[in-house]
Amino acid sequence: MKKYVLGMMAGALLAMGGTAHAEKTRVGFAPEAYPPFWVADANGNWTGWEVEIIDAVCAEAKLDCERVPVAWEGIIPALLGGKIDMIMNSMRINDERRKVIDFSNKYYEVPTVVVAAKSATVDTTPESMDGKIIGVQVSTGQQAYAEKNFGANASEIRGYNTQDEVYQDLAAGRIDVAIDGVVAMNEFLKSASGAECCESKGVLKRDPSTLGEGYGVGLRKGDDALKAKINDAIAAIRKNGTYDAITKKYFDFDIYGGD
Repeated sequence: MKKYVLGMMAGALLAMGGTAHAEKTRVGFAPEAYPPFWVADANGNWTGWEVEIIDAVCAEAKLDCERVPVAWEGIIPALLGGKIDMIMNSMRINDERRKVIDFSNKYYEVPTVVVAAKSATVDTTPESMDGKIIGVQVSTGQQAYAEKNFGANASEIRGYNTQDEVYQDLAAGRIDVAIDGVVAMNEFLKSASGAECCESKGVLKRDPSTLGEGYGVGLRKGDDALKAKINDAIAAIRKNGTYDAITKKYFDFDIYGGD
């Protein structure tokens, strides 16, 4: 009987080990278009630069990843609550977020720009924002930058749940200024409404305290084994050419932004 019970326990442990090995790593992302990083087809399937980078990192790290849609404003609580295992959705690394979560090394970094109506006399200085309504997506580095650098000058810093809403109100004249990364903003300026109304007014100075140190994978504090796998995978795809091969399909510049 004793041998039988021990055999049963061993079998159960083996089964548990097999189940653990088969568990998926849940990658949280906000289900909103952000071309060319995230683009949904008619069937709701996502493609784009960041989607391909996620797949490449997971493959290199030998992780069975599953993308899980989560509203942006709830994505960090979802990570902390164990609903997802990591965030890979253009999240800037900064000190404020480091208070509650950990980050991998960066996997890209791009400049942030100011965009306004073609006729607007706006640039990147606080003085030029006097009396202006500035639109930003909530819980982003752009929001933090605007509040820190333009809060005393702007009449309002208006937060939106999605960047698309910022663009819509800018094109409609309901806000005066929008702030966003150059890649996404260029996509807006190529669109019919963006090309008609607006133009870039300049690149903001780099400010790691708000705009962060690049974009990294968000992780729970203490999840060091997963962090090591992700960091190793990012370094490996950079070294073996996979990163460059994916990037050349979407951009004509080095999106990694230097070391």
